[in-house]
Amino acid sequence: MPQMSPMWWMTLMLTFNSLFIVINSTTYFNYKFKNMSEKKTKKNKLNWKW
Repeated sequence: MPQMSPMWWMTLMLTFNSLFIVINSTTYFNYKFKNMSEKKTKKNKLNWKW
């Protein structure tokens, strides 16, 4: 089995890490925050009389 030089391992690691970051950032910014928007619209209207 041929061995890879350390520079190739570094470029391989950097490409996988960069792809991981790009994919996670796109899924994060494309995600619709449905639960957060529902919590903001619902207001608990209680008339407190002490």
